[in-house]
Amino acid sequence: MVSYMISASSGRPAVTKSQLAYETIKARIVDGSYGPGYRLVLDQIGRELDVSAVPVREALRRLEAEELIEFERNVGARVIAIDPAAYRHAMQTVAIVEGAATGLAAPLLTPETLARARALNDRMRRSLAEFDPLAFTALNAEFHEVLFSACPNPNLVELVQRCWTRLAAVRDSTFSSVPGRAPRSVEEHDRLLDLIETGGDPGEVEQFARGHRLATLEAYLAREGEVLR
Repeated sequence: MVSYMISASSGRPAVTKSQLAYETIKARIVDGSYGPGYRLVLDQIGRELDVSAVPVREALRRLEAEELIEFERNVGARVIAIDPAAYRHAMQTVAIVEGAATGLAAPLLTPETLARARALNDRMRRSLAEFDPLAFTALNAEFHEVLFSACPNPNLVELVQRCWTRLAAVRDSTFSSVPGRAPRSVEEHDRLLDLIETGGDPGEVEQFARGHRLATLEAYLAREGEVLR
């Protein structure tokens, strides 16, 4: 059972040392600071966070359960290396769950929310002139989150977010490998927004959103010389 420290100033539960270690390490995996294969040294992380090795070890076990890291004999904990098969599976899962969440969210999206999504896609379009794949990927994630987070099923929203975390762990940016996909992705965003704004059927929105994700996967696999199966 996780025990929480109580903040004397607010009376609300404060973050435990284990939770602090978990959130810090996970954030660094997701943002690429700890890349694939990076060795996670308990004592080093503990000194940096000013905690003992015990909460760091607890955090690493949680991350292992989420398949973000793995333990190797005589080596210790490492961030899971990029694996084309793992990437394919992660993207297929994202396509399914995010497509479903976007379809359910579509009828609930307000004009203000859709305008925000348009603005983000316009930023992505402008960024193509001086292309930074990691910055583009961050905008891309924000664009999609604006759409799927309105889904009325909180379990589905949480599942999409978990899938995104897993995807970030296996590959920092698809657009680094297939930069030519970026302009087409922006165009597909425009079409997705047009479909939602004109009252497209939620099932049609879901299928389009899913196809959009799978098109990115296909572009990556074609670049890697693999056959989508």
